[in-house]
Amino acid sequence: MSRIGKLPIQVPAGVTVTVNDDNLVTVKGPKATLCQQVDKLITIKQEANVLTLERPNDSKQAKSMHGLYRALLHNMVVGVTTGFAKTLEMVGTGYKAKANNGGKQLDIAIGFSHPVIIAAPEGISFETPNDTTIVIKGADKQVVGSMAADIRAIRKPEPYLGKGIKYQGEHIRRKEGKTGKK
Repeated sequence: MSRIGKLPIQVPAGVTVTVNDDNLVTVKGPKATLCQQVDKLITIKQEANVLTLERPNDSKQAKSMHGLYRALLHNMVVGVTTGFAKTLEMVGTGYKAKANNGGKQLDIAIGFSHPVIIAAPEGISFETPNDTTIVIKGADKQVVGSMAADIRAIRKPEPYLGKGIKYQGEHIRRKEGKTGKK
């Protein structure tokens, strides 16, 4: 049995989970509504406030799908109740960010001749607690992580001075410059 797949998913109060005949799972909560198509190999059982996933056999495909869909459904339940957030830090002289339009647009000055303007996709909002910190919030973990990766890709941190956009807590491996050579 999969260590992840066998764990039950607790559904908190205020969250409704509906499973279609063709394994389309819809999770509605106070923050959002998320949908996920589950493979036909996996059967979903819903009893009161608990979701359990079962697989028909121990084939490699069924084992991998079991843990995957359990994790995706759990992330959906967490996303519609509390949501997900990724924090990015900007390191460099003159680098700054500002959230506009109620968090639907992000203006970044990152050393280019022009500001970089990013529009938030549906369900995502930006916050800038200070000029050098960007917080990306949303209900869908996959979209939040993808948006954070796209923003980081604008100017990745470089190894000599550490300038660029990095995740909060990310360690940048530093290199010695030309003067380090003896």
